[in-house]
Amino acid sequence: MRAWPGALLFILVCQGAGILGALSTQTASSAWYATLELPSFQPPGWLFGPVWTLLYTLMGLAAWRVWRRGMATPGVRSALVLFVVQLLLNASWSPVFFGAHRIDWALAIIAALWAVLVATIVAFWRVDRPAAWMLVPYLAWVSFATALNATILSLNG
Repeated sequence: MRAWPGALLFILVCQGAGILGALSTQTASSAWYATLELPSFQPPGWLFGPVWTLLYTLMGLAAWRVWRRGMATPGVRSALVLFVVQLLLNASWSPVFFGAHRIDWALAIIAALWAVLVATIVAFWRVDRPAAWMLVPYLAWVSFATALNATILSLNG
């Protein structure tokens, strides 16, 4: 039972990254976004909140599982560094896309996020396989979001 405060802390840090993104999304010009041509496979807006809440929870639990192995365990430190880098890339996407209205820069960020996330999954796999599997839904969503970002850029280039 003593382990749960640590897990909760990791989840809250990940949810915090999501909250930063959500704030930039909500404070961004919704009028600008309404002018964009969106692809037919654009999900409804209400879906993003629940999906990201679940994904950030899984991310936090995955990072916590790796951290629990101990920083002296081979691979833990580098796995967590990769995790932090992908989390920073994740948190930077929304302000760039919605805040700065830079669809092109956002695509570069999400492509980098995808690559670092793959590296993170590989690093987690070497330390804790269930933790790596917890990131697979996130990779699937980021893959979809990358395609969505690229399509929005091509439609509104």
